Amino acid sequence: MEYEAVIGIETHVQLKTRSKMWCGCANEFGASPNTNVCPVCLGLPGVLPVANDEALRLTVLTGLILNSKIPAHAKFDRKNYFYPDSAKNYQVTQYDRPSTEGGWLEFEFDGLGSCDGLARVKITRAHLEEDVGKNVHFDRFSGVDFNRAGVPLLEIVSEPDLTSSAMAYEYLTALTAALVRGGVSDCDMEKGMVRCDVNVSVRPKGSRTLGAKVEIKNMNTFSGVRRALDYEIPRQMAAVAAGATIPQETRRWDELAGITETMRSKEDAHDYRYFPEPDLMPFAPVDTWLESVRSRLVEMPLAKKRRLIREYGLPAGDAEVLTNDWPLADYFEQAVRSGKNSKGVANWVINNLRARLGPSGSGLVDVRFPISAIGELVELVDSGKINSRIAQEVFEAMFERGDSPRSIVEQKGLMQVSDIDAIEAFCREGILGNPKSAEDFRAGKPAALNFLKGQVMKLSKGKANPAMVGEVLERLLRG
Repeated sequence: MEYEAVIGIETHVQLKTRSKMWCGCANEFGASPNTNVCPVCLGLPGVLPVANDEALRLTVLTGLILNSKIPAHAKFDRKNYFYPDSAKNYQVTQYDRPSTEGGWLEFEFDGLGSCDGLARVKITRAHLEEDVGKNVHFDRFSGVDFNRAGVPLLEIVSEPDLTSSAMAYEYLTALTAALVRGGVSDCDMEKGMVRCDVNVSVRPKGSRTLGAKVEIKNMNTFSGVRRALDYEIPRQMAAVAAGATIPQETRRWDELAGITETMRSKEDAHDYRYFPEPDLMPFAPVDTWLESVRSRLVEMPLAKKRRLIREYGLPAGDAEVLTNDWPLADYFEQAVRSGKNSKGVANWVINNLRARLGPSGSGLVDVRFPISAIGELVELVDSGKINSRIAQEVFEAMFERGDSPRSIVEQKGLMQVSDIDAIEAFCREGILGNPKSAEDFRAGKPAALNFLKGQVMKLSKGKANPAMVGEVLERLLRG
């Protein structure tokens, strides 16, 4: 019997706020342990939480990005559990009335579960809660850093629509790219801003009944998610095929050993004894508030890539590069307005400007020449006034001095020679100076022509029209 995997992911994302969820303590990474704390985030007796308005806004903004429904009413609940990193012994979260419901994320993926190179994963909900502290283990003792406790945390729960480790990886990559672009989170995994729990089960192929769910807990890299699933899916399939029963449990991923290990049996919702948070009012967003959040929506990565391909005729590779570098993409769109050849402009922006900025450590704001100069340079090449080699020289001068391409060409006398008599004179000189190569070409060796073209270009100091040089050389040599 053949089996298939069913995967759902709970992604925890720290929101991009200046302060914590219920208090004014700083939401920042890297501070000395237990310095960004107060009685509220430490859960001391008698304190009262106050909801962070920006966190509420970013939660609803995420719902809009994920095509979710924004309910008219939401509330907060207490999720009770006892663990050293939870100072209150409960977590304030959202249970049955979250701030967003449903939705979907579409992303590029070419594999099982996709259609025409795209996949769509449904979203169950994205609900707002607070992060917990961080356990730190030493040789002889352990400690807890509560700087992270109370940081606004968004939990995005997918439907079990994922079918493979590769699909899970692409989903997580697309999800975080959308959140970064939307200004919801920096999604810096090295700073612990994104973590996820992966739920996976297997079943006979074609069955609609879900198997026992195994949760792989606290994954902090997307490549780790992929490797963990590449181990866990075959493990479950082999066990089921052998007649074993898969228990519902929570497992951990051992990166060094490359295996998942049992941590504990899987909790159900009733184990947490949820009840409404008595210190917080229900949340009922009004229309004006919702519109102010909606005004923050920006173009998402996949939509931008599709538009760049559609409007400018760019190949998918160029559109991908620009989509992954938003400032460069904006620069391209401004530059292409002054040039007719959008592909040519893209080539100079991606292959020359970006490459030149990297080693210099400069940014686009430091570029000396006006944005229109790129289109002007492309036009000079397309019109045959300069060739591609001269264009490279002109670009370097533009970058260093900030002058316009036309002024550089005029100052340096770089205008391409297209006069037939002048080119024929250069070609005759090249043939006379390289008789052996001329004879090789006449003897049927086409490569000799390229050598002669190079010699003619040297004689003309790179100014001769390359296409005309080739035509004239062939005519003279064959004649």
